[in-house]
Amino acid sequence: MSASTQFVPAGFSLAATLCWGTSDFLGGYASRRSDAFVVTLLAHASGFGLMAVLAVANHAPFPAHASEIWALVAGALGGTGLALFYRALSSGRMGLTAPVAAVLGAAIPTVFGIFLEGVPGAVAIAGFLLAGLGIWLISRPEDTAGRPEGLGLAVLAGLGFAGFYICIHRVGDSSALWSAAHSRFGSLVMVAAMVLLRRKASPLRRRDALLGLIAGCLDSTGTLLFIRADQTGRLDSAVVLTSLYPAVTVLLARWLLREHFTRWKAVGILAALAAVPLIALR
Repeated sequence: MSASTQFVPAGFSLAATLCWGTSDFLGGYASRRSDAFVVTLLAHASGFGLMAVLAVANHAPFPAHASEIWALVAGALGGTGLALFYRALSSGRMGLTAPVAAVLGAAIPTVFGIFLEGVPGAVAIAGFLLAGLGIWLISRPEDTAGRPEGLGLAVLAGLGFAGFYICIHRVGDSSALWSAAHSRFGSLVMVAAMVLLRRKASPLRRRDALLGLIAGCLDSTGTLLFIRADQTGRLDSAVVLTSLYPAVTVLLARWLLREHFTRWKAVGILAALAAVPLIALR
């Protein structure tokens, strides 16, 4: 693939990275004082509404039934992962949980690709080792009290994100707008069930609700851009580039919230982020 041909999918991927990283920062910030699952519900509702309106306004062709199902399943997995991710971010350590979820979300689709395309090269294997080192350093406790709060939820969120990547790839060349809309609808239903099944919910502040709505629009836009990156390029390249979104979340947390990292955890964050572009390379 020539450099000029790679520019279009790379542009889609990097734009998705910006959208997802900003969305996660806003959603995580809103979840600090308000119910994380309710914030996520609002985010998916606004994201579904935006994509559905755009699909209808642009007269996008409705996808085949199989593509529709894959998009719904992708949304259910991604929505569950995002709800857990927002809950992990609400622990107050955005710069730690975001890279963990991103590395797992990129690594698992890569392992899935091994069974389809064969064992990756030495660079990809080095990426796995670097990712393992980064995750270990991030999860390494400051004292003997235990691991950082929110890490377990970040791991589960990463599993949900990996499922999203794998399933959304199966929509093929279907309309990206409708695929994004169906994905958001699947996540909306899943998160709504979570909210309804819980016995009680924390209060929801008006400003946090607004941030959740904005985060949802950014998140669904990122999904749309990722689908276009996958359709115009390679899945592994799209996953690699969009998995860099924690860099945006970390930078925003550092600049706006003045989050501080210890030296070893900072090294772990850098290792995890550096591993992302390596683990999916062939």
